[in-house]
Amino acid sequence: MKNVKKQVIQMIESLPEDVSVEDIMAELYFKLQVDSGLKELDEGKGIPHEEVERRMAKWLKK
Repeated sequence: MKNVKKQVIQMIESLPEDVSVEDIMAELYFKLQVDSGLKELDEGKGIPHEEVERRMAKWLKK
């Protein structure tokens, strides 16, 4: 796997030239959260789809 520094540089280079520091930080935070979620899934810590539907049903009731 590529090292983190190279991944971050590639991500920043893929952004528009007029990107703000805040936008870069938001992208980094998003990537951190996605990577963390994928790691949890790999470790078997995910929630089954049926459980998610059950939990969401409570929020969607009127």
